[in-house]
Amino acid sequence: MNILENIVADKKKEVALKKGIIPVSQLEQSVLFERTGTSLAADLRTNPTGIISEFKRRSPSKATINQNANVAQVAQGYQKAGASGMSVLTDIKYFGGSLEDLLLARAAVQLPLLRKEFMIDEYQVLEAKAHGADVILLIAAVLTRGEIKSLSELAKSLNMEVLLEVHNLEELEKALMPSLDMLGVNNRNLKTFDVSLAISKELSSKIPPEFVKVSESGISSVAAINELKEFGYQGFLIGENFMKTDNPGVAAQNFIKTLTR
Repeated sequence: MNILENIVADKKKEVALKKGIIPVSQLEQSVLFERTGTSLAADLRTNPTGIISEFKRRSPSKATINQNANVAQVAQGYQKAGASGMSVLTDIKYFGGSLEDLLLARAAVQLPLLRKEFMIDEYQVLEAKAHGADVILLIAAVLTRGEIKSLSELAKSLNMEVLLEVHNLEELEKALMPSLDMLGVNNRNLKTFDVSLAISKELSSKIPPEFVKVSESGISSVAAINELKEFGYQGFLIGENFMKTDNPGVAAQNFIKTLTR
C-alpha cells in the first residue's frame, strides 16, 4: 500500500474505536455545536493575501517539523499576521495533531478554522463541529462522489463550509457539486509526496467561478503566490514554510508584509 492507503486504513480503525467511546449525542452536546461559524470563503474573496496558515508538527514526507510549538500561541500569531484562516491537522499517527489542537486554537482566536483531516465518515464531521471548526476538508482521492455529497451536505446542514481537495482533472470532474465552497488543488502528489505548482496552473481553468480556488502545499515564496493569482487563485495554504521556524506567527507576519508591499 502507498502512504495514502495506509493512512485511510488506519483512519477507519481510529473512527470505529472513537464511535464506541464517544456517542454522537455527546458530540452534539458540545457548547461549540451551536456556534455560528465564520466564513473562510468570504474572507478569501476579499482578503488581498488569502493566506491559510497551517499548524502541523510533522508529516510523512518530512518527519518532524516543529514538535515544540504551542498551538494557541501560533494561532494568535497567525491572526495577528493577518491570515485569512488557519488549518489545524488533527491526525495523530502521521501528523502529530489532535482534536485538542483544534479546540485550543478555537479558544485562542476568531479566525476561521479548517479541520484538516482524512475525512471518511460523518462522525468526523460532527467531531469537527463539536471542536470549533468552521470548515472541513474533503479529499477526492479517498472518497467516492456519493461520499463527497453526503459529507459535504452534512457539513452545510451544520453551517460549516467545505474545502474539497483534488490532485488531477479526474478527481475534479468527479467531485464538482453545489455543496462545496472552495476547490483546493494539492500540489503534492499524495502517493509519492513530490511537489509541483504545475498542477494548480493546469486545473485552474477547469474550476467553475462559483468556487473559491485554493492552491495547497509546496508554496514557499511570494513570487509563487503572485504567479498563482494570475491563474485565479484566491487562497493559499501554507504550513511547513511557517512551522519550520522558531516562531511561525512572526514568519507568517513577515511573509504577509512582503506579499502586501
